[in-house]
Amino acid sequence: MKPKSIAVFCAASEDIAPHYAECAREVGALIARQGCELVYGGASAGLMEVVASAVKENNGHVVGVVPEILEQRNRVSRLICEKKRTQNLSDRKDYMLGRSDIFIALPGGIGTLDEVFHVMAAATIGYHNKKVIFYNIDGFWNSIIAMLKEFEQKGFVRRQSQELFIVADSLVELKKILEKQV
Repeated sequence: MKPKSIAVFCAASEDIAPHYAECAREVGALIARQGCELVYGGASAGLMEVVASAVKENNGHVVGVVPEILEQRNRVSRLICEKKRTQNLSDRKDYMLGRSDIFIALPGGIGTLDEVFHVMAAATIGYHNKKVIFYNIDGFWNSIIAMLKEFEQKGFVRRQSQELFIVADSLVELKKILEKQV
């Protein structure tokens, strides 16, 4: 059974190479073609807006999880089909975790890492068995993956890395993973 709700964590920055935007567009189209809904941070910038746009262009459903500060700054995407307002980033992460079946980490910065680690930390202590897929575009996540495996080898992570995350180095690999995951 394929995931029905896929959360995507990614950059809201406009200051990144265009290649990442093209990859985000492909991921958004894939999510919609798989018949899944997108759950994401709801911002109107960067890879967030690109992935949401691709989902919409392919007749998919877009769920934006929007903290109040984004609304105050008028940074909310107009592509959202369903908006969930949250008070802050912690509430946003909790809602996304509960709403989503699996998580894709596209390239991003500190906020993306925060979201990824929130999901994995909750899994390590048994709140859920959901996984993060690192979409490793051009090796973007290599250092984080190496760090996580080192944590595991040194006994600082309670669960095996394959229980917490999967790595996809191409869109073809990402599609195969999504087709297998619950």
